[in-house]
Amino acid sequence: MKSLLIVLSAVLFTTSLQAQYTTYGKIEYERKSNTHQQLQDMQDGSDDDGWIISMKAQMPKYAISYFDYVFTTKQSLYKPGKESINRYKGWGAPPAMDNIVFTDFQTQKVVADKQVYEEKFLVQDSMRKLQWKIGDEIRMIANYKCRKAITRLYDSVVVVAFYTDDIAVSGGPELFSGLPGAILQITIPRLHTTWMATKIELTPPIAEDFKIPTKGKKMTQEELFTTLSKTVSKWGNWGQRSIWWSML
Repeated sequence: MKSLLIVLSAVLFTTSLQAQYTTYGKIEYERKSNTHQQLQDMQDGSDDDGWIISMKAQMPKYAISYFDYVFTTKQSLYKPGKESINRYKGWGAPPAMDNIVFTDFQTQKVVADKQVYEEKFLVQDSMRKLQWKIGDEIRMIANYKCRKAITRLYDSVVVVAFYTDDIAVSGGPELFSGLPGAILQITIPRLHTTWMATKIELTPPIAEDFKIPTKGKKMTQEELFTTLSKTVSKWGNWGQRSIWWSML
């Protein structure tokens, strides 16, 4: 009887370690944006707002798209995933629809392919440093226990994340990283958008899964911000939000 208890304890301990230290796999994220609310944010009370009402009638309330995130403890790649019937591609669709982000955790470097309207950029830089405040709220996402954390972009854009330390990779959608585990949910209220992990596969990636982007005008994150600030910022509310989208 004592021997049986020892064996069972060893099995449970080993299973616990496997759950705690998942080090590779693929996460599928569903990105859901409230397009009607995004258009609402563009209204300024002028007589020209009628076109916004017209656009709402032509657009689905929610635009849904999918992204895949393959990872090991050494590197990760975030890229567009399966097609969605609610993926809105018309006028008014935000940037970041086709972003590809490669992260090298060993060198702390990122390479991001970003299509911003008609222009393609290749961001090459260090991993972004964010000041996360970890809270007490817990929720289950894709069968993983996740803890809440909050940060800000550009002082005013609140980002709410839920991460799991059962997946030992400090990464997630877009350029978000810096938490003690994989980010399974990101919500940005000012963009009316949420990224939610819908499926996690513990399948070892292969070398071809980490194809590093190479096309686009090369620049750092700071240079991209400066470039966009000189152009789309002239578009008023929509321009400001375009910058936030592009810098994700």
